[in-house]
Amino acid sequence: MKTPVLNEMYWLVKREFWEHRGGFLWAPLITGGVFLLLNLMGIVASEVIGSQHGFHFMFNNTHFFDHAMDADEVAKAGALMDMVMYSTTLIISFVLGFVVFFYCLGALYDDRRDRSLLFWKSLPLSDSATVLSKVVAATLLAPLIAVICGVITGIAMLLLFTITLSFHGAGVWHLLVYAHPFQVIANLIGSIPLYALWALPSVGWLLLCSAWARSKPFLWAAVLPVAVGLMLGWFNLMGGRLASDGWYWREVFGRLVMSVFPGSWLGQQQFANAGSGAEHSLDFLSLSSSYSVMASPSIWIGAIVGIALLAGAIWLRRWRDDT
Repeated sequence: MKTPVLNEMYWLVKREFWEHRGGFLWAPLITGGVFLLLNLMGIVASEVIGSQHGFHFMFNNTHFFDHAMDADEVAKAGALMDMVMYSTTLIISFVLGFVVFFYCLGALYDDRRDRSLLFWKSLPLSDSATVLSKVVAATLLAPLIAVICGVITGIAMLLLFTITLSFHGAGVWHLLVYAHPFQVIANLIGSIPLYALWALPSVGWLLLCSAWARSKPFLWAAVLPVAVGLMLGWFNLMGGRLASDGWYWREVFGRLVMSVFPGSWLGQQQFANAGSGAEHSLDFLSLSSSYSVMASPSIWIGAIVGIALLAGAIWLRRWRDDT
């Protein structure tokens, strides 16, 4: 049985979903559909061009697929199919970053602009619960929907390529057993809590700007950090030494503006540890590799800053109802 607090949060998050289902649901669905359509168009075009010129872009040599595969070939086949599922989710996650960015940017500003804030304040809902429901919607609900759409699109891609190769006499259905869909799904879903923690400074900053700005919150959220970075670069060029340009763009601008993009916590070290063998080619996407970033002070400092920014957004929403 749900407690009153969880029940309130459930309905608040559900409200966010229904009011923004265009970004949360339809954006990843349409992205996945367009991706599938473009690949289908590419396959059809290759078939037509190949038939016109007497050659085929697709394999039609069944021996290539039907011969006994050694361990290295099995690992390569499995990694290739896993990469298909990861790649579709990566594309949808890129779209998710923009969805979350603009959702947070308008989440509190739009309530003041259309005066619906007065209606919501008349309900027995705290400002803390309202703001936190938007955080949950942005960092947990939206990425979960994106992962589901990405995995479904990836499986559809595998079936599309398998059916196409089957038309050329290549028996590749048995290769699907070498894929690791459950491992891929576990890695993607398991990384959502990490995303929520990593994205806190960006979400907090965007919501703060959304609650603060009288107009054009994008200028506060994006242009202001860029202007500060340019001024810092100019000051360093003049001989000052406040902070290095690289540190600011990576640890301040990157965390405040770009942390809403899933996977932005992956750095050079994670890619370097991937290994050269096929069996290790996707190691950097595993949960152990992703969560290794939690050993860095950056993620915890960013989380603390994000919580402070969220507290500021809650305070502003409580006392500021002008447009």
